[in-house]
Amino acid sequence: MKKKFDIIAIGELLIDMAPGENSAQGNMTFEACPGGAPCNVLAFLQKAGHRTGFIGKVGDDFLGHMLGDTIGSLSIDASHLIYDSEAKTTLAFVHRKANGDRDFSFYRKPGADMLLREDEIDADYIASAEILHFGTLSMTSEGVRKATQKAVAIAQENGMLISFDPNLREPLWDSLEDAKTQIRWGMEHCDILKISDNEVEFMTGEHDIDSGFAKLRTMTSAKVIFMTLGKDGSLACSGGNVVRADGRPMEHVVDTTGAGDTFMACSLHYILTHPVADLAYTDAQLLDLLRHANDTAAEITQVKGALKVMPSIDW
Repeated sequence: MKKKFDIIAIGELLIDMAPGENSAQGNMTFEACPGGAPCNVLAFLQKAGHRTGFIGKVGDDFLGHMLGDTIGSLSIDASHLIYDSEAKTTLAFVHRKANGDRDFSFYRKPGADMLLREDEIDADYIASAEILHFGTLSMTSEGVRKATQKAVAIAQENGMLISFDPNLREPLWDSLEDAKTQIRWGMEHCDILKISDNEVEFMTGEHDIDSGFAKLRTMTSAKVIFMTLGKDGSLACSGGNVVRADGRPMEHVVDTTGAGDTFMACSLHYILTHPVADLAYTDAQLLDLLRHANDTAAEITQVKGALKVMPSIDW
């Protein structure tokens, strides 16, 4: 029986405060861009024709309602988005470095996304999807961590595929050892893993890409693993061999926000449209996936923000 949703994501929905040009007075300016990795992924997939839903919390404030209206306008199901009066909507101020990389300053102590509770998780809603997607921003504090773990347990009980992207943001963790513990938990409870090169180094201690990827493969239950290398492309494996695809060169980068989420969404799109038993993809299929994902992720770096401007696909 076909399920109601292709994918449901749990986690953060927030405001990315993207830097703009200085004002006439010489003051810094910021643009309030809807964001949050799980919903960035959903926005891409919904645009690609998939049926998506979101579980999370925002503040019962004008920014929270703007976020709810935004994902609703994109046709992402927001029936399980909760407005919380105890905390404000999380803000992430973004500082762009000269090389296009970013630093983040989070206003989240607590942010509403941290207050999702275990008893607010609807088992029937989760079970109505083919895939559950999550990251670790919903595992930085005990309450939302329990909610996320409950969602994952429900997905496992219902034989769903589980997708995980660590999306490490070091400033949000009181302890980096705790971050490693929670990332390891996610890696041990997923079927699909997308992880960046710096996160692989963080988890394995290996500076060499190939050594780190080989060690990582022994640490996860994932049946298919993707490792992103920024502008240098990506790696993937499903079972045996590792395949690699070069990145798409871009002369100028506006904003790297959402590039990893676009890659993650492309991978999930491929998996949804090219289903194979036990995610046992051939090297040729993985290479095809990587090339499409690399090219599409490069496109998002040409615009500011992510959720409202995710790329379209023609593959």
